[in-house]
Amino acid sequence: MIVVMDLRATEEQVKAVDKRLEELGFKTHLIRGVERLVIGAIGDRKQILNSGIEIMPGVEKLVPIMKPFKLVSRDVKLEDTVIRVRDFDIGAKEITVIAGPCAVESREQLMETAKLVARAGAKAIRGGTYKPRTSPYSFQGMEEDGLQLLAEAGRETGLATITEVIDEKSLGLAVNYVDIIQIGARNMQNFQLLRAAGRIRKPVVLKRGLSATMEEWLMAAEYIMSEGNYNVILCERGIRTFENYTRNTLDLSAVPLIKQLSHLPVIVDPSHATGEWRLVPPLSKGAVAVGADGLLVEVHPDPVTALCDGPQSLTPENFRVLMEELGPVANSVGRDI
Repeated sequence: MIVVMDLRATEEQVKAVDKRLEELGFKTHLIRGVERLVIGAIGDRKQILNSGIEIMPGVEKLVPIMKPFKLVSRDVKLEDTVIRVRDFDIGAKEITVIAGPCAVESREQLMETAKLVARAGAKAIRGGTYKPRTSPYSFQGMEEDGLQLLAEAGRETGLATITEVIDEKSLGLAVNYVDIIQIGARNMQNFQLLRAAGRIRKPVVLKRGLSATMEEWLMAAEYIMSEGNYNVILCERGIRTFENYTRNTLDLSAVPLIKQLSHLPVIVDPSHATGEWRLVPPLSKGAVAVGADGLLVEVHPDPVTALCDGPQSLTPENFRVLMEELGPVANSVGRDI
């Protein structure tokens, strides 16, 4: 249930309604939009209908939300959510490109990549520091040493930084070093981690699970938002299907559909979706064309020697060309790159 407040409602009226809802046992979330000021009320719907809330000063109406996801829904916020990171916005007119290696391997590798992607127009540097791998014998990441290198790269280049966390311990460390937290596909339904991410105030990129439905994906975002962190960015990264010519199957239909269902920004990771660098440029263009707010692209200065996912990584030159080619595509749909 949401309580729609009159846009002219005073702060005192808003606080009074919020207090009354809490007295009734509801968990409340105040969401301010351009066209709507609402209080999301999570609790027993029958109790709110008989509470007298609807006639309190400043209340316009009560609106039931029939979907299982509430706070992420368009019913709560009509306009798109725009998330500020350093000096740029995710979800605004300009497409945000995040680029960098699958894994932080060394200071030299990361600094070289950061400088090159910054020069090409990327807004943020990505780099895995905790690597949940299928094999326990594969490179598992540099952990806190890698986080320190990411922070240094961000300071040197002015780029925002993002890394994946795998549990509450790594989350507790990462928030001290990076600007954006990523929760990977394997952890999309790690509910304890989602709740912990909801208790921080840094933006969270939430990747779609390997076999997750869109409703399950949105419900995972609901876990984060229900704890008070509304800075959630959804990331489509391909789902597991019967096809074996690509690593996963990139579901570009998810982008416009999620944007109908939710106000949250949506970005696309074409690198993990395909596992093949030659497919990254055309799918990046397709993602922009269908309305993605950003891209998460893997770039490595020497993919042949990469410790993780070299075959899907663009060289810096290929990334530079991609950035140039994305401009006309973005312009054709009224966006900038």
